[in-house]
Amino acid sequence: MKETKRKQVLGGSHLGALEELLSDMKYGSITLIIQDGKIIQMDKTEKFRIKD
Repeated sequence: MKETKRKQVLGGSHLGALEELLSDMKYGSITLIIQDGKIIQMDKTEKFRIKD
């Protein structure tokens, strides 16, 4: 079986941006868009719970 090299996908700047997105989110999701083994976009969808 051929071994493949693993790329570092989450570099320092990406990791910092991801931590910033997560820091104030209570409910929601973050989607990472990858192209050619690199993160090219981060989408944040935040949910707000409304209590009656």
